[in-house]
Amino acid sequence: MVHRHAVTGRRAALTALGALIATGIPSAVAAEPAPPAGPLPSAAQTLGANRPSPAMLRALERDLGLTPAQASRRLVSEAEAGTRAGLLRNALGKRFAGAWLRGTTSQELVVATTDAADVPAIKAQGAKAAVVKKTLRDLMAAKKKLNRAAARVNTRDTPLWYVDVPANRVAVEARTKAAAAAFIKAASLDGKSVGVRVTANRPRLLADITGGDAYYINDAARCSIGFSVTKGEQQGFASAGHCGKQGARTTGFDKAEQGTFQASTFPGKDMSWVAVNDQWNTTANVKAGGDQKVQITGSVQALVGAAVCRSGSTTGWHCGTIEQHDTSVSYAEGRVDGLTRTTVCAEPGDSGGPYVAGVQAQGVTSGGTGDCKSGGTTFYQPINALLSDFGLTLKTAAAASAAPQGKPTQAWAAGRVYEAGATVTHAGVRYRCLQTHQAQNAWAPTRTPALWRRA
Repeated sequence: MVHRHAVTGRRAALTALGALIATGIPSAVAAEPAPPAGPLPSAAQTLGANRPSPAMLRALERDLGLTPAQASRRLVSEAEAGTRAGLLRNALGKRFAGAWLRGTTSQELVVATTDAADVPAIKAQGAKAAVVKKTLRDLMAAKKKLNRAAARVNTRDTPLWYVDVPANRVAVEARTKAAAAAFIKAASLDGKSVGVRVTANRPRLLADITGGDAYYINDAARCSIGFSVTKGEQQGFASAGHCGKQGARTTGFDKAEQGTFQASTFPGKDMSWVAVNDQWNTTANVKAGGDQKVQITGSVQALVGAAVCRSGSTTGWHCGTIEQHDTSVSYAEGRVDGLTRTTVCAEPGDSGGPYVAGVQAQGVTSGGTGDCKSGGTTFYQPINALLSDFGLTLKTAAAASAAPQGKPTQAWAAGRVYEAGATVTHAGVRYRCLQTHQAQNAWAPTRTPALWRRA
């Protein structure tokens, strides 16, 4: 009964999103045509967050200190907050300065803007407004300066830098203040505008020698399978790039012949995919606690602050929260950009394993610090970038069409990865994307208000 009330309340909030107040919001958005007659499906219904697996709820209870009811309400709240954040992102345009969630049992959506005139509109959508100095574009531009500097200078003592959206700044983690200052100077950034945290921790790769089962590379190193994927008729799975190079052979958890790495990128990014032989059948399942499995239904990117769970062949199923997107990590083996930082623990051998938010695929394990006894920080390679780079289609409980090949077009197409803010045409109508995801046949813009809005 409590669960149902939570869904109904959020549905009402989403229905009201078509009526953004005029203050600070473009008239084109405020004048958007009304949705089709009948109740508007909530984001939770559309994306499956209101159907979490028992394994997901138990892991959230264990790792985040939630009751099953609190965990269920949180997943629903986070799914629908993503839709509201996407609508506000598109409405605010260049003034948008990021969105995140805060709180443990009662999640609050915070949306930042550089113009105080936007505050009433943000509050009208049930979000907390934050007025800040820098837009998200400003922060991403500063982060790119750090990326370029990292190509010229040694980052061994500055192993981590990222966009800290809640703090409205870029941040650098370094072993010493002097190392951080030198890196910031090399990027031609004002030291006062960059957050610095001094720490002795250095992220390491977790493939010392998959979603969640073990696999072995050239009969030596062990990693974890990420998500099942297809390319045309070829089946396979996604994993981390540092697990193996193109051409490397793999065997499964039972040491049976399995497949071959078709593509692998590391450093720069940390992504790979393995084509499997006809003795292996890929599924939409991710291994959770015990004998439980989570069925993946899509790849909608979760917000900062959202709960996320990871599966790996060393430590199994663990949960935490998303801390930052677009994080750069300087491993001893090389720099990787565009990772997501989390509070989920992991250990060697968990590399390549899947990260899941509700029933949405998020990414594959890259590296981190700490362990699952004392806790730690772990980074994952976002799955949508991997699917896009390699032209793959995520295998889901509701199968998607093959990923389109060749140059992208304006027309919406199942299988293509769309970034938040992208525009497409479908059935003669122009739509704008609210949340980054890989499109599926069942998720056409006309049927998925959680992901698309008329532009």
